[in-house]
Amino acid sequence: MDLVPALDEPLKKVLGPATAKVMAEHLGLHTVGDLLHHYPRRYEERGQLTHLADLPMDEHVTVVARVADARLHTFASARAPRGKGQRLEVTITDGSGRLQLVFFGNGVHKPLKELLPGTPAMFAGKVSLFNRRLQLAHPAYELLRGDGEETVETWAGALIPIYPATAKLESWKIGKAVQTVLPSAQEAVDPLPPALREGRGLLPLPEALLKIHRPHTKADIAAARDRLKWDEAFVLQVALARRRHADAQLPAVPRRPRPDGLLAAFDDRLPFTLTEGQRNVSREIFDDLATEHPMHRLLQGEVGSGKTMVALRAMLAVVDAGGQAAMLAPTEVLAQQHHRSIVEMMGELAQGGMLGGAEHATKVVLLTGSMSAAARRQALLDLVTGEAGIVIGTHALIEDKVQFHDLGLVVVDEQHRFGVEQRDALRGKGKQPPHLLVMTATPIPRTVAMTVFGDLETSVLDQLPAGRSPIASHVVPAADKPRFLARAWERVREEVANGHQVYVVCPRIGDEESDPRSATKKPSPEDEAERRPPLAVLDVADELAKGPLRGLRVEVLHGRMHPDDKDAVMRRFAAGETDVLVATTVIEVGVNVPNATVMVIMDADRFGVSQLHQLRGRVGRGSAPGLCLLVTEMPEASPARQRLNAVAATLDGFELSRIDLEQRREGDVLGQAQSGARTSLKVLAVIEDEEIIAEAREEAAKVVAADPELASLPGLRTALDALLDEEREQYLEKG
Repeated sequence: MDLVPALDEPLKKVLGPATAKVMAEHLGLHTVGDLLHHYPRRYEERGQLTHLADLPMDEHVTVVARVADARLHTFASARAPRGKGQRLEVTITDGSGRLQLVFFGNGVHKPLKELLPGTPAMFAGKVSLFNRRLQLAHPAYELLRGDGEETVETWAGALIPIYPATAKLESWKIGKAVQTVLPSAQEAVDPLPPALREGRGLLPLPEALLKIHRPHTKADIAAARDRLKWDEAFVLQVALARRRHADAQLPAVPRRPRPDGLLAAFDDRLPFTLTEGQRNVSREIFDDLATEHPMHRLLQGEVGSGKTMVALRAMLAVVDAGGQAAMLAPTEVLAQQHHRSIVEMMGELAQGGMLGGAEHATKVVLLTGSMSAAARRQALLDLVTGEAGIVIGTHALIEDKVQFHDLGLVVVDEQHRFGVEQRDALRGKGKQPPHLLVMTATPIPRTVAMTVFGDLETSVLDQLPAGRSPIASHVVPAADKPRFLARAWERVREEVANGHQVYVVCPRIGDEESDPRSATKKPSPEDEAERRPPLAVLDVADELAKGPLRGLRVEVLHGRMHPDDKDAVMRRFAAGETDVLVATTVIEVGVNVPNATVMVIMDADRFGVSQLHQLRGRVGRGSAPGLCLLVTEMPEASPARQRLNAVAATLDGFELSRIDLEQRREGDVLGQAQSGARTSLKVLAVIEDEEIIAEAREEAAKVVAADPELASLPGLRTALDALLDEEREQYLEKG
């Protein structure tokens, strides 16, 4: 990578090995350029103090406040039995709220001298609760007095930048390190084409970097953020535009269904009419399949909107045109479920080459890792000869041994569970690149689709098929109101008495080995209250069968069971031979039992928003209304409870995905883990900056169309190289 040498300089040369090591390990910062792009999270104004009442529990915070009073107490303890123990309690205030600081033992001497009433300072530490009051124990602090030369210099500005920091490295230390490298900002190469920057009135990059780290006014911050948001949006969209441009150059075999073929025969035997949404999305897909370049389409829709039906019709169209279609599912349970439901929907059309098979029939085979050797051999033979038009499988489909006669379409179910390498390996099985349809049942806001799946065209299914029943959702606060939980089990018994079935989902299986290291570590009181182990399937099933659900037929299902056992349990549940299925999230997607009407989610606060929405979608699939009970022990005011209330309040997956994203932040939008731990987006917020992303996408498409290799824009190439380190470059390559 030919990055600018000054910005490429390792931090250890500039800041010394000790500081550089902490920055690398805890903040992922390795070079001068990395540090310049570590922007302040917010700014404190010298005269204005932090709002202490709003501090989050258990988080590492930096606050600017004034000392109200300081008191030294002595006490007796095991270490100081004669009452010689010392504890310094300092109260700080922002004029409205107060916060207690505590220092113990030898650590009291320095703060006792320095933290005098009226002193303004910055304090950093972890917020905890003691005797029902917020406190910081042994916080690090920096006086805002302006005594020595260096402090005057550092804190002269009216706006104090507060950086994302860690317990090992406080915000003001990061600020001083930035001060050291700030002169290098002049060497930053601007990635934006000059015409674009001037046309939109954006600051040059070196000026934006100076203003974000050392603003004199709020207008400086706004101008710098506007500019840096554009950088992030534009460079990312250029990466995606180049990917789309490269895909458009690839050849593919056009696949058009025959007017009197398999698809027409299938449509004729459907017992219901397709929704308007299903017809429109199918039309978009058929148009793509008819072109000479591979389709790259994302099909997203509400839980239960009939995505599988749309995907099946696309697969049948490809079989009609002489090709084969492969559907990749994330788990064996789901692959078996898809295979079963597709064979049922197709009837005699799925019996190609067999007695009783219809005229246009094909073979639908299942391929998973746990099949017997004989069944596997037969499936592989059916694929290589072309006898099987449709194959449904797990990762087993990707192995080298699997050969296709003519792979025309790959359908990937639940995209977020598949590594990009796996999608790519499957695409490599075609003589020419096959068409690709990616399905996700977690609705994604438009801007995220433009960013995360920017190399795919998007189709949205937002109508539910006729006959779907509404689902009522309620939070059950088990700790505050135990009788609510008792009532929940009564409701379960009532539903079973009415001939229906119930899912109970737990976060854990329950036969895990306990970690010997964790047993020796004594948990803190806060940890103990917060961190009892999540409820487990095996324990809960046992308690329910002996207690509130005594007499009902209770079975368990989890990922560590033998595949044949899992399949047998699912078949019994689908046939109505089991009343209550206690399971892990293996039932999260694609499981379809119309007679199941209740979903009880234990420790619901341990699941993400989209996961809860997915699980809830397993009920209400028949004519009887569905009920989802979210059981939690979290207190009413906690963020976890607010999240559950949001899920209970709406069935709109797109709305929930916005809430989910706002809470998690964007995750590393390019990385495969869309968690929230690390983000390549520092100032761009995918939800709030919808307009910038849409405009950047348009601008990026123009730039790439005119100059796909970006030969005339070396600054943009450099920024692209920095964004697309090895792993991300591959991620986009394989998107």
